[in-house]
Amino acid sequence: MHLGFIGLGHLGKAIAQRLLDCGHTLTIFNRTASRAEGIDAEVVSTPREVMQKADIIFLCLFDSNAVNAVITGKDGLLEGDASGKIIVDTTTNHFRDVVQFHDLLKKAGGNYMEAPVLGSVVPASQGALTVLVSGSKAAYEKARPVLENIGKHIFHLEAPALATKMKLVNNLTLGSFMATIAEALAMGEEIGINKEDVLEILSVGGGNSLVLNAKKKKLIEEDFSTHFSNALIYKDLQCLQDLAYEHKKPLFTAAVAKELFARTFEEEIDQEDFSAIYKLFKKEK
Repeated sequence: MHLGFIGLGHLGKAIAQRLLDCGHTLTIFNRTASRAEGIDAEVVSTPREVMQKADIIFLCLFDSNAVNAVITGKDGLLEGDASGKIIVDTTTNHFRDVVQFHDLLKKAGGNYMEAPVLGSVVPASQGALTVLVSGSKAAYEKARPVLENIGKHIFHLEAPALATKMKLVNNLTLGSFMATIAEALAMGEEIGINKEDVLEILSVGGGNSLVLNAKKKKLIEEDFSTHFSNALIYKDLQCLQDLAYEHKKPLFTAAVAKELFARTFEEEIDQEDFSAIYKLFKKEK
């Protein structure tokens, strides 16, 4: 199938390459054109051109502002013919904004599917993401064969914004687990146990988790090249706090985790992988 793809950050590039590996062809747009180097796909200069060339278009962008610019901006998607088209947006948006995106595409005769994913670069390259989808059942069924190329687990939560809200709830555990693992590792080293042993014991004890297994190598080697950045988890936890505010629901561990990830901006490590939060605890020895 010929697909459109917009947004070639760390995750987007991995998803795009996975789709190519599965035999699809792509027309792609990225604001920084050099990010498309090495991808065997047609590169165009505007989102509107992507809309003209594909019936299913993937978005993988930083936040709702970027998505809105791609949809409604000059030479954006809606300046093309949206009739019958499906926008599959894997961005983690603000839960209020996705409702507007659904409305915009519906009025233009198209379909918007919010489809935030759980997992980052490595599972994306293996087709092992978890995909949370909100949008019409008909559009979901049409796009599902392509979603199955990137997702091992797919959940259809039909009501607009529900998939985005669930992604934020998931990232409460993601951010909290990562902060706790990093602090536990630094404490284990403080009492005189080497890093590898601390992580091995945690992995068969109370720290055993997908997060620890995914980040163990990065923590051992202190290679914090970005799969999922501190800036992104901070953004998601802020959106989660907005959601909690709407429901008048206190979120204690989420608040602590958010403020810890806020520190990464002060330390100028916000663009590093979110496992780099370890540096905050290690530094305080």
